[in-house]
Amino acid sequence: MKMGTDTEPRHWHDQLDAASGNRLNALRAAVLGANDGIVSTAGIVMGVAGATSDRSALLIAGVAGLVAGAMSMGTGEYVSVSTQRDSERSILRFEAAELAAMPETEQRELARMYEEKGLDADLAAQVAAQLTQRDALAAHADIEFGIDPDELTNPWHAAWASMISFTLGALLPLLCVLLVPASARVVVTVLAVAVALALTGLISARLSLSPRLRAIARNVVGGMLAMGVTFAIGSLVGSLVGGIA
Repeated sequence: MKMGTDTEPRHWHDQLDAASGNRLNALRAAVLGANDGIVSTAGIVMGVAGATSDRSALLIAGVAGLVAGAMSMGTGEYVSVSTQRDSERSILRFEAAELAAMPETEQRELARMYEEKGLDADLAAQVAAQLTQRDALAAHADIEFGIDPDELTNPWHAAWASMISFTLGALLPLLCVLLVPASARVVVTVLAVAVALALTGLISARLSLSPRLRAIARNVVGGMLAMGVTFAIGSLVGSLVGGIA
């Protein structure tokens, strides 16, 4: 079989090379956001549905959960990724100062790192010299910290991806509870959420190149458990409140 033909199987590293690290991070944030939107909003509306069948109460609880969750996800991702970006910038500043103060020492350190990766001493020295001449900071940042100075993590990408995906995920259980007749509301919502969680589990597994069935089962079981617990608690609280009233 010839190299580069369409029939040649692609290895896992080829799949990783097809997308940049930032794009993968945004995709993972989007999948996690959608998953959280589905589970948390389904839990909220199922809890309220266990206590009452009033559509107004379901709408208020669902919308409040959607907005609060989307804002929380977006803010959390922005703060987390901003902290990571600040750390990357600090590392680059420190490394640039070291390169300016002792360039020869830093080049020898770079060569030693390539030796530790398996290159012989002469080849490691040649590689270090060429990379230093081309872009010393990028070379050190890559091998020491896995950072690309031209592709720092973007907090806005992660924040917007999380907010939008959370909102889209949250709309599914909310619309099911609001639009489906009360007699079939719980069953339809559970089935719709199970299918949606299976899909997000599959996407998550494909992005992380992990076993699909395990990821799907974990996702669906977790979501069903969350809905079951909140529905039971909502029914109990509804009964207690009704008895007190």
